[in-house]
Amino acid sequence: MDNRNLSASFLITVHDQAQDIRENLPSYLTQDYEPGYDVIVVDEMSTDETPDVLKQLKEAYPKLHTTFLPDSNKISQRRKYALSIGVKASGFEWIIISKIQNELPSADILKCIVEAMDADADLTLGYFKKKGIKLQSFAYLDDASHHILKAERKLKRVYDRQRNSLVCGRYDFIIVKRELAYDVLSLFQQKISYGKLLYARFRIILKNLFASTTTISL
Repeated sequence: MDNRNLSASFLITVHDQAQDIRENLPSYLTQDYEPGYDVIVVDEMSTDETPDVLKQLKEAYPKLHTTFLPDSNKISQRRKYALSIGVKASGFEWIIISKIQNELPSADILKCIVEAMDADADLTLGYFKKKGIKLQSFAYLDDASHHILKAERKLKRVYDRQRNSLVCGRYDFIIVKRELAYDVLSLFQQKISYGKLLYARFRIILKNLFASTTTISL
């Protein structure tokens, strides 16, 4: 498939992360990518300066679209439902689920990612590395289910690591066809038994030790 005309939406959820938004969101909004893209930020009813910061950035960057998750404190799977709202708001064919803690390393990184990814794959996982970005494609969504279940499982505490590991499947972003985005989100914030978690870890390590990846050098 010819990737040159693919359009995409970055999808990010935020909650009380005004400083991360100030520092990192402009890197998403200044990508040099002509086929078309936008950035959708879903606010999980923040109580800090997040709404004001988003409003200021919307005035400066036309590619930014914002919405919010109402009554977020009453929803146990808050991030999952916030992302669902974001998918619904997107009109592009591809969704890139990222985190506001991740700053994009250059203004042409979206172009590089699109050119390098396998557009025939259902899903691609992206890993930020010291010297570039690695892309790991999955022909079918089911092939990546253990990665997503483990990484996005429901936890009382969320551990944000400074540098993720390909072998352990700790990805930084997900690229998925919009038509499959809700299927991906169905794997988010599930409770996983200890036995199932161990099995998922084993499957991920075994698969990733011999995984074929694409590297984008920076």
